[in-house]
Amino acid sequence: MMTGDARIQLLSPRLANQIAAGEVVERPASVIKELLENSLDSGARRIDVEVEQGGVKLLRVRDDGQGIAAEDLPMALARHATSKIRELEDLEGVLSLGFRGEALASISSVARLTLTSRTADAGEAWQVETEGRDMTPRVQPAAHPVGTSVEVRDLFFNTPARRKFLKSEKTEFDHLQEVIRRLALARFDVGFHLRHNGKVVLGLHEALGEEFARNVLRIEHEGAGLRLHGWIAQPAYNRASADQQYLYVNGRAVRDRSIAHAIKQAYADVLFHGRQPAYVLFLELDPRRVDVNVHPAKHEVRFRDARLIHDFVYRTLQNALAHTRAGTVAGVAEMSANDAPGAPAFGGHGNAAAAAYTYLDRATQSPLPMQVAETRAGYAALYGGGSASAVAPSFPQASQPATLPHSNDATLPPLGYAVAQLHGIYILAESAEGLIVVDMHAAHERIGYEKLKHAHDGEGLRTQPLLVPATLAVSEREAEVAEREAQTLAELGFEVTRSGPQSLTLRSVPALLAHGDVEALLRDVLADLREHGESLRVAAARDALLATMACHGAVRANRRLTLPEMNALLREMEITERSGQCNHGRPTWARFTLPDIDRWFLRGR
Repeated sequence: MMTGDARIQLLSPRLANQIAAGEVVERPASVIKELLENSLDSGARRIDVEVEQGGVKLLRVRDDGQGIAAEDLPMALARHATSKIRELEDLEGVLSLGFRGEALASISSVARLTLTSRTADAGEAWQVETEGRDMTPRVQPAAHPVGTSVEVRDLFFNTPARRKFLKSEKTEFDHLQEVIRRLALARFDVGFHLRHNGKVVLGLHEALGEEFARNVLRIEHEGAGLRLHGWIAQPAYNRASADQQYLYVNGRAVRDRSIAHAIKQAYADVLFHGRQPAYVLFLELDPRRVDVNVHPAKHEVRFRDARLIHDFVYRTLQNALAHTRAGTVAGVAEMSANDAPGAPAFGGHGNAAAAAYTYLDRATQSPLPMQVAETRAGYAALYGGGSASAVAPSFPQASQPATLPHSNDATLPPLGYAVAQLHGIYILAESAEGLIVVDMHAAHERIGYEKLKHAHDGEGLRTQPLLVPATLAVSEREAEVAEREAQTLAELGFEVTRSGPQSLTLRSVPALLAHGDVEALLRDVLADLREHGESLRVAAARDALLATMACHGAVRANRRLTLPEMNALLREMEITERSGQCNHGRPTWARFTLPDIDRWFLRGR
């Protein structure tokens, strides 16, 4: 509450800049984004980035762009000083990545900043520096080739409260690396070079890995003043998280809910629930049709014709995916090294339509990955309430007869006995009270989760060696996570070693999940470890990881089960599944009593 003698007054330039820094400078990754965007706007073709301690101690960016004239150097550190716009019309049509001119001023208010630059027609370079306080910048001669270097030291040294919010060195560097990766994917014509703590970091252009390259489709479509181009992964290549989703609007990396929804909708019929597509997409349109000035860090944009753009993206991708299902790839080509100057060799192999068919066939024909437990005495003994073993034997043969007790029998179990399977998704069971409807994937996922959790908390997850070790092509990020989290992976039942910059060797897997797609399982576990690695000792993060593993072990929709298999699943549910929900919060089963059903048909009892 304001006191009676409070007076309105202007903030000091230093405080104003530090407040602005709260919008622009969140962490080292925020700083590197602003510096790299300035370098790209200057026409740079090579950018060298040097980082120490995740960027907190040092961030140095050197480019070979056009440079800054000596007389403009002090102005470069002034707030809202820019060469990109002069009036409102310039802002409405801006195509440069940076344009507001507040970044360097904000950064210099919370760090020690040195800017050195030289233009092509200058005889020598000039340097200006500040140290986080309101001071007149001091310009002096320096040695430097044509281009610009910006050095940022001791981020948040004068705002310790802000520094406390920074994460570990590894986490901050991961965020910083992701920023560089996003910019590198948009600019194949620019060479990005990164060093962290004196070590060269490679693979920025190869960020998505060889597996992505083998499964992508080239997108190229124009209409209504819009152009969409880039690469989308075929449905067979999908992710547990959105870690391989890159969207650019007029060359700017952005997040847009409308376009994200359009992409998700295009994949809706070809991806399992909860899975994420992978893509690198570029949308180009008249800059006057998009507002890039709606977010302090320019992460978001606002479209004048949002609905039109949503439908354009949706229909373009839907048609591309439909062509692969129909056995043609008209208008769609696999990614090749010739698609962009200096582009990585993403060229796939094989037929795109065949790969799509392989995915659909796996979804409907694959055997049950993690079989439901049953006593050795046979199916009939299961009615007596036998206990489930830790690692389940096979389902009984469908030819084995099973005489179902009458519905009034006192031995009828809580979830009754299966009578049919509906659309390959639901199990219908007759119980003493009426009808039980079971979502077989959700139920089986919950059972697997409880088993994995019990084993992990007890004697540990048993492993099963692979007959032939599998070699996986992964992104460099995934390889780094596997190397760093080798002990955690071992605790989860994986024996995996890094065999190259972008390859892993898998020798053993969790025994409970050995019959599933172990390569896809490992990729999803690595994605979870990347997200939760530091907090994995927290129960919630550990449980989320086990839930991911359980989802891979669960029976998929459209897998036809025999009556004995369905009944075995019901008995397992009664033993291990008590919450009525799967790991994602969806119900696993529903009960409809006879009075409920009578009401459907207006019957009275």
